[in-house]
Amino acid sequence: MAEGQGQAAPDAVLTRIGQVVMLHHAGDREEARHRLLGLWAEIGEHGDPLHRCTLAHYLAGTQDEPEDELVWDLRALAVAEEAAGGPAEYEGGSAVRALYPSLHLNLAADYARLGRPDAARAHLRRAGDAARALADDRHGEGVRAAIRRLRIRLDEDGTRGGWGPPRQRP
Repeated sequence: MAEGQGQAAPDAVLTRIGQVVMLHHAGDREEARHRLLGLWAEIGEHGDPLHRCTLAHYLAGTQDEPEDELVWDLRALAVAEEAAGGPAEYEGGSAVRALYPSLHLNLAADYARLGRPDAARAHLRRAGDAARALADDRHGEGVRAAIRRLRIRLDEDGTRGGWGPPRQRP
């Protein structure tokens, strides 16, 4: 639909990211990582914050090493915080804020895999707080369920690394 009919025009970059994410979900992790990195280079460090945050968020899930995953998840959060602290008129601000629950959930999972339960719990608390703003729809319920599962896992074996709950990528 056109913008004049009350709906926003599709975002070509987010569409491209979504196409690569489907490739990743189909099992081609390496090709997905390669394509997402190409988009990252194309957008650049000063590109639209929603694009950079979304790209970093999904790039994290394509990494082979937990440390690399953490770096990308931290980058996604930094971009989100930059956007939140930037000009109030940034039109993608609400979309970036909607990513906070998943960003913190993924960081909690990263820290748990790396054997850092205190950091994991801190981000899990922030994920839970941010998830309160999510709608009571399939996505919101999925994120809240993932937070509960990770909380249970941390309570059961909070000091052991090496396990990995499913990542939540909106």
